[in-house]
Amino acid sequence: MQAIRLAIFDWDGTLMDSVGRIVACVQGAARDCGEVVPTALQTHQIIGLSLAVGNPRLFALEEGSERAQALIARYRHHYLHDDTPSPLFAGASELLHHWRGRGIQLAVATGKSRRGLDRVLDETGLRPLFAATRGADEANSKPDPLMLTQILDELGLASHQAVMIGDSIHDMGMAEALAMPRIGVTWGVHDRARLVQHGPVAIVDTMAELRQLLG
Repeated sequence: MQAIRLAIFDWDGTLMDSVGRIVACVQGAARDCGEVVPTALQTHQIIGLSLAVGNPRLFALEEGSERAQALIARYRHHYLHDDTPSPLFAGASELLHHWRGRGIQLAVATGKSRRGLDRVLDETGLRPLFAATRGADEANSKPDPLMLTQILDELGLASHQAVMIGDSIHDMGMAEALAMPRIGVTWGVHDRARLVQHGPVAIVDTMAELRQLLG
């Protein structure tokens, strides 16, 4: 993968160990709104999608309906106040600094909103490392590849010059739509058996394995 000039990362479940917090907030929103509370495994299936797409899918609601909007509002409330730890995965910061030091550009394509993404970029101090970032409210929800296309256009690169790195089939699917190389990580929401269905160039179990793939 020596021709890769850009590494595009998903955020939740890939760089940040925030899946537990997301599950807690989705379940809290469901209780507040009188909906059936989903299990952690059920919630995992929509992590990475925008709230506008993921919540209706999880609760079998119409997109944009009053109930769907109420769930989104309560999720955001819980996310601001929930104290479930959501640190960066061990080795994530070091990997980003190492690749950036080697001249590889970095970007983020996430299911978070712009507001949520800005918050974690500032909290972690990682904002200066990224040449481009996209949230779910700035493009179509994954697995639509629009946010990847926007990042490529912004940086003047072709899809074969970039690699998408993520923990979900939504990440793999949007990269596959552009014939962009993709790497699956197994420490997030979807396991190896699901990730492999989208033809990644590699699937890794540790941050150290991922770091070696681009030198």
